[in-house]
Amino acid sequence: MRVPLYLTAVLVSGFGTTAMWLVSGIWVKSLTGSDGLAALTAFALWAPALLGPLLGGLVDRVRRRPLLVVANTVMALLLPLLLWVDRADRVWLLFALLVVYGAQGAVHDAAEAALAAGALDRDRLGDLNGLRMTVNEAMKLLAPLVAAGLFARYGGGPVALLDAATFAVAAGVFALLRVREDRPVPERRPRAAEGARLLWESAALRPLVLAGGFTMLLAGLNGAAVYAVVDRGLGHSPAYAGVLYAAQGAGSVAAGLLAGPLLRRAPERALAAAGLVVFALGAATRALPYDAVALAASALVGVGLPWVLIATTTAVQREVPAEAGGRAAATANTLVSVPNAVALALGAALTTVLDVRALLPLLGVAGLTGAVALAVGRRRDETARAEAPREPDPGPGRSAARP
Repeated sequence: MRVPLYLTAVLVSGFGTTAMWLVSGIWVKSLTGSDGLAALTAFALWAPALLGPLLGGLVDRVRRRPLLVVANTVMALLLPLLLWVDRADRVWLLFALLVVYGAQGAVHDAAEAALAAGALDRDRLGDLNGLRMTVNEAMKLLAPLVAAGLFARYGGGPVALLDAATFAVAAGVFALLRVREDRPVPERRPRAAEGARLLWESAALRPLVLAGGFTMLLAGLNGAAVYAVVDRGLGHSPAYAGVLYAAQGAGSVAAGLLAGPLLRRAPERALAAAGLVVFALGAATRALPYDAVALAASALVGVGLPWVLIATTTAVQREVPAEAGGRAAATANTLVSVPNAVALALGAALTTVLDVRALLPLLGVAGLTGAVALAVGRRRDETARAEAPREPDPGPGRSAARP
């Protein structure tokens, strides 16, 4: 697989997706005046992720590259329909397409992960996942500026057309990829719960997926506290949250560049534990009422969180058999992302009753505790493997197979 082509597809698709995610809420708010309906746009985009294990099954039934071409082409054809959404009574179409958008995203992410796992050497997966994170985070810094300016000048329709164009370009780039894929064998298609079973029964994957979900839970609580930090802690207007998000995005870009070299020198669980430590330090120090500290803390959060996610994704790609790669990747994405959505709602309630100067240090302590548990578990597993009795060498000419 030609990695530059793959990353080009990730770049253009990520740009359009970020733009649409930002504009959808603004679009609904401008047409209806309803904060509640505007907030529901995020839920409409996220909800299909709950069906990740089922949607991932589609990925394991077909070859991944053609699936990516078709999935991107379908979205390129559907998004221009949003030009019709110019009145409040037509926002239902926007919500319907957002649900389709979220489902396509779940399939797309699983197919990308499975395609990379089948096309690249195991040692290169960490580098690719790190670069993919860097590209996506860079787009999150650029796309909101373009999308907001385009919407303010021309409305939501041109943003939808821009997103459609990025999907069309991504489909074309994926079509140019030269990847050798075997046609899935029907009897090897995994059952509905196969992805979850593979993750849970693997001593290597279970702690990483749990750590990923736990980290995203803490990240949701941390994210929900950002406006309280800006207002009560730093004394700025809500717009200052954009500065903190920019610092976090810069940290994530750096994290993606560093992840590949680190994974060549250390196992995934070590990188995940290090990421939890860095995230915990960033979350805890955001409680201090100083601008410079808040910016540095946001950058630390931006470094630590991607390391946990990259380590988890890379481990799933390396450990799971190719024929179940799509379902396992989609299931892992669901298990990691659901706690974040729950925590965002919980955090919104907690910040109304608990001072962030107390909440954020608690998040730091929880993160450090999780990192210690992950590191201790890894050491225990290594000790158990070292002490396990080895099978005797059957010697030349003799079979080692058991009867």
